[in-house]
This record gives sequence, C-alpha cells and structure tokens, in this order.
Amino acid sequence: MSRHFVTVLKKMPNFAASNQTNKNLNTIIIMRQRIILLAAFSALSLASFGQAGMSDNEKKYLVYTVQPNQKPVTPTAAAEQSQQQPEEEKVDSMNIWFPFHSLCDWQPGMRFMVIPDKKDLVIKTFAESSTGRMVSSASLLHKVMVYKGHDDGNGGLHEHVNFTCEETGTDYYYEVPTQSFDDYCFQKFGIPTLAYLGEVDSAIVNLKGRKLVTVADRYYIDDPKTSDGWTEIHDVPKDSEVEVVAVGVGTRSFPVKIVVRDNTGRQFFQNVAISKTNSGLRDEELGISNMIVHTFDGSFKLADDNLSVHPLYQKYVGNVVYTLANTTFTTADNMSVSLPRLTPLTVKKVRSQRGSEYAKMTLCDETGKTYTKDVLFSNKNRIGVEDPQSKYFVENIFALGNPTTMKGVRQNFLDDMRKGIVRRGFSADEVRLALGSPSSTGKAGVSTVWYYKTPSGSVSKKIYFNSKTMKVTKINE
Repeated sequence: MSRHFVTVLKKMPNFAASNQTNKNLNTIIIMRQRIILLAAFSALSLASFGQAGMSDNEKKYLVYTVQPNQKPVTPTAAAEQSQQQPEEEKVDSMNIWFPFHSLCDWQPGMRFMVIPDKKDLVIKTFAESSTGRMVSSASLLHKVMVYKGHDDGNGGLHEHVNFTCEETGTDYYYEVPTQSFDDYCFQKFGIPTLAYLGEVDSAIVNLKGRKLVTVADRYYIDDPKTSDGWTEIHDVPKDSEVEVVAVGVGTRSFPVKIVVRDNTGRQFFQNVAISKTNSGLRDEELGISNMIVHTFDGSFKLADDNLSVHPLYQKYVGNVVYTLANTTFTTADNMSVSLPRLTPLTVKKVRSQRGSEYAKMTLCDETGKTYTKDVLFSNKNRIGVEDPQSKYFVENIFALGNPTTMKGVRQNFLDDMRKGIVRRGFSADEVRLALGSPSSTGKAGVSTVWYYKTPSGSVSKKIYFNSKTMKVTKINE
C-alpha cells in the first residue's frame, strides 16, 4: 500500500472517538473500505508490471505483450531463457497435453499460483497452518502453492486441503466448506485463487514457438495504464497466422496466457482454459458466447491442422506396414472396404484429432489407392484382450514390414499364410505371418514347440519345429 493511501487512512475519523450519527458512521465505513480496495488493486497493478524484486516463479510465469519498438515489460533475459523449451513433441493430442485433474485426483506436488479475483481481496482463502489465522490473498499474490494432500482438520468440523508455499516454505490450508472432502471434491468449485501451473507448464512446452491461426473476434494487449491492466482489441482479422512468442499464467478461470505475434510484429494475448483443472467453471459456462473465446479452440487453431508429430507416429510415417487381420478401412470417397491379412500398405501421414484420443492414419496400397483408419497410440487404455478398444490399438492392427518382400518368406505360400494355414517346411517367419506370435514356447525332445491358445487359455494349436533348422515338422490342432 502506497504512502499516499496510508496518509489518507490516518486522516479518516476514528470510529470509537467519533460523535457522528449512525448515518455518518456508515458513510465513513464505506469510504474506508473503498480506499482499502483501491489501495489493494493499486498494489496488484504495481506487482503485475513491476520489475524489481520479482521471484523466479514470477519471472517465468508472468509474461506480457511487447509491441514493436517497445521495451519488454518482463525484467531480464534470464526470464526469457527460463522459458526456452525443447522443440521435440511430447504428446499426441490436446487431451493428453492437458488432462483434467479433479480435486479428488490431485497428487502431492501439483503446483498452483495464487491469482486473486477482486472478490478474493475481501474474502480470505487460506489460513496459516501453524496459527490457524486467515491471511490476506493480496499478501500471497503470485506465490506458488504446492499441494500436500488433505486431512480432517485435526478433528474439526471441516476438512483441510493443505499446501506449502514454494517461495517461503510456509504451510497453509484451505478449509473445505462442507464436512466431507469427498463430497466437495467431485464438484467444480475447486480451491479459490489458484491457477493450475501444470497446465501452464505443458503449454510452455507444447505451444511456445508454434504457428497458430486466429479464430476469435477479440484479443487483448497488456496496458498498465488501465485499471484492469489490459485493453481489448477487435481488429485482428480471422484466419491470421500468428506465432506463439510467450506462454505464462493468466487467471484462475483461464490459467494459460498465450502471447502471439502477427506478421506486422504486433503482439496480443488470450487467457484460455484448456483442461479446466480448478477453473471453478462448469463445462456449460464455457459454452456461453462471451466465454468461448477463453477456450483454446475458441481463440486459435494450429496452422498445420495437426496436433503433433509424436515419436510413435514417426515410427510409422513413410514406412510400409501390413495388416495383422482382415481390416476395415475408409476410402477417399468415404466408402468402407475390408482388406485381407498381410496386405502391405505405405503410411502417408498420421493426424491427431482434436477432442479425440484417436489418430487418423492415411495409407496407400501398391496401386496408389488411399485409405484411412482411426487408431489408438496411447497405452493408457490397454486393459487386456477383453478391452473393447483393443482392436483399435495400432500394434494390434499393423506390423512393420512387407510380407511380399520379406527374406525367407515364399510368395507361393502367401495365400496360405493369409488364411492362417501352416504347412510342413514353413519357416518360423512364415508361421508367424500365418498365425502371429505364439502364446508360449517349449521343448519336446529334439523339437521346439510353439503353443497357440484361445482367449480362455486352452491350447488350440501346437507347431513343432526342428530345433536346428527351425522348419515345421509337425502340426497338432
């Protein structure tokens, strides 16, 4: 609080000594409250745009628009360097980059920054654990709170959600406004004032340096001369290509501040909610017209219309694969066709799909005909053979290679292999093409035995090999 505001407060009449009427007292109270709030907002504004005494977290997460021929508001080159991230892609979709974390699922170590709304300056959020005394949200502005778990509040009526301040090491708690944490955590309320930094960190890694295309009708530029600290602009043409030059923290509801630069050098930003972790907003609220711009899809789209080039994608793109079973594809004219086992196909591209865990794989056959197939790359859904999604896992649909050119695979038996027929004299590679990898292997005298089992676990087929030549000598079904 500035000296000016302190002086004004000292000059205000003392309530206890005043002989004013109740009406005058009420007027004085209102005036003092307004001055306190004005002082607090002044402090917030100064903290937002000041350069001296910033913590490392503030230097990393507080970013601002910089216009041509304007000196940066952010203080040091070290802050810029702290945001440099590898260009290698980490994930294959927005859903995996920005997973939603319900309060029920929070894990110790999750980090949040205190970004008070206006109402939070009056209603205190946290109490210091050692004393139980409530503390001002303004005093915690831009501090990073690290989640420690929850407890029963030492037998109190309300449970505590516990944090440690990263900068000071002081412990704080938020008192759940119901008796049961389990009842509270499933709701969208979350913890007031806290912007989820996990979402911001993911955006720094995955969005900074990317080309985006504008889709919103309004954006913002930082302006310390205004009471809000920003000015709204409406002259950004839709479908303009821009580059993400900085990513930082926005607000509790819209935690990711994306700063972009257009081809004229002008910078502007949008605060967006992506995962909605601790945003305090219901899904339907973000569907309201004036809120849609504060979602990623409501403000931007990726210029190449592709979410990433995941290392798993690179394993397949440009290479030849073959089908492991009769497989249904979609043709370029949107017709459904089935291709037989061991059909060789070249993978042309793989594209993630916004709002879906499936990626679209585009392939072509030896004649140049194009097909597409929706597949899964993430192992998080691999529950087992009974998993209804297992048939969509890329590893269960394709294998790398071309059966028509594989060394040791005789082409005159390829039709048998497609039908799952094994004959005496087949090599191990030919058996694997015909039946897949064995469920288990063993020995029977001088022979090597491959066992193939049904989903129930019973043996359906035994293939005997000469252990020296690894050629099939006997087939038991």
